[in-house]
Amino acid sequence: MIINEILSKVDHTLLSQSATWEEIKAICDDGMKYETASVCIPASYVKQAKEYVGEKLAICTVIGFPNGYSTTATKVFETADAIKNGADEIDMVINVGWLKDKKYNEILDEINEIKGACNGKVLKVIIETCLLTNDEKIKMCEIVSASNADFIKTSTGFSTGGATKADIKLFAEYTTNGKKIKAAGGIASIEDAEDFINLGASRLGTSRIVKIVKNEQGSGY
Repeated sequence: MIINEILSKVDHTLLSQSATWEEIKAICDDGMKYETASVCIPASYVKQAKEYVGEKLAICTVIGFPNGYSTTATKVFETADAIKNGADEIDMVINVGWLKDKKYNEILDEINEIKGACNGKVLKVIIETCLLTNDEKIKMCEIVSASNADFIKTSTGFSTGGATKADIKLFAEYTTNGKKIKAAGGIASIEDAEDFINLGASRLGTSRIVKIVKNEQGSGY
């Protein structure tokens, strides 16, 4: 697989609490130079980043991040605000406690309310696989498949683990209705990236791939 094909599937990510505008600007520069799918950045930088990149690069941000237990109304407001500020894509975190309480209809309704606030933009649903049983992962594949969202996504990168190849294989088996798959967290090498893509991921949330291409040492999400 050629490196440009891999880069075209990367959401080049910087979500650390200490991220500065200079760092955000730098990953935007990298995103434009290497033609990544997007940059995924904190909501507070969306407006500034979109003004900086214009239509040269998609801006992705995160909602209910990283814990997912904000109220639905809060998540919907966050989403509408991000879209107003120029976000092209939204990655939301589910309420994991609701999943463990089997509040499946509430999760589905929340996803659809947030998608409504996306105003036609792409919505990815983070299910935080490292906190779930296999049965819960399968249930979330079913819920996302039944929803209006565009992607199911493994991880925030801020919990106890990131994407695994077994999880992407499971997503590919149980996700239907044309929903796409994003692997995020712990993608440490070009070989990892190729494996995730070959297993069915069409997006990769990572900071490392661009750094590897630049011959830098990648670390973190």
